[in-house]
Amino acid sequence: MRDHLRMESTHYRTVPAPALNPRQEQLVALVRQQGFAEVEGLATRFEVTPQTIRRDLTLLCDAGVLRRYHGGVSMPSSVENLAYTARKALQAREKQHIAARVARFIPDDASLFINLGTTNEEVARALLQHRGLRVITNNLNVAVMLSANPSFEVIVAGGVVRGRDQGVTGEATVELIRQFKVDFGVIGISGIDLDGTLLDFDYQEVRVAQAIIEHSRHVLLAADHSKFGRNAMVRLGALAQVHDWFTDRPPPQELASVLAEAGTRVHLADADEID
Repeated sequence: MRDHLRMESTHYRTVPAPALNPRQEQLVALVRQQGFAEVEGLATRFEVTPQTIRRDLTLLCDAGVLRRYHGGVSMPSSVENLAYTARKALQAREKQHIAARVARFIPDDASLFINLGTTNEEVARALLQHRGLRVITNNLNVAVMLSANPSFEVIVAGGVVRGRDQGVTGEATVELIRQFKVDFGVIGISGIDLDGTLLDFDYQEVRVAQAIIEHSRHVLLAADHSKFGRNAMVRLGALAQVHDWFTDRPPPQELASVLAEAGTRVHLADADEID
């Protein structure tokens, strides 16, 4: 990012999660790849007027998906995740496809952990047609959703509730998880470095995820293509700890040797999963 750029504002409005159109999704992907983009360059790239691009950027910046600087936009800091509403909007359809594929992998009458994240909330939704699941979760959204199935047993890990996304973290959460050994641990992630390192933003959330990995017989990672090469501050673990990775696009070539050495299986989801 250019050192001379100054942020136009450090204050952001809280708005409902926008439904992104294909151009806006591609715009976010381009900014993620380049690190910074200017209005004129984006207008040329997408063959629209600068006014159209500015409207797109206003929507994306208001939602916290991008950050506006003088002359252009960048991704938010690697030390702070996107707002919950913004994360729900991004790759929403892809997350549904991934969730459906994960649900097909998990049999009835299984025991599992489900941790935080918007993709995992879609996994919970996709599991509602199962029977006899025993679920331990630190995600209140997941717990409420799964409690609608009377054949499920849902255990909520206690701890400190985060108001922004209804996640539960802390020492009590970790200790509760350590009391169990389950069939499947379903985890989400904020970023996957090209050396196979799993990355996230919140240290307390990472400690919970590490306990889930340690106490699961089979670890399932649900992460879409936007996580490829994305930076985050806290190291959670490595792809070598994941048995099966569910995603929507083939991982970058740089990860091929890492995945082969780790023995991690990659499952590609598509529209047929839910259509």
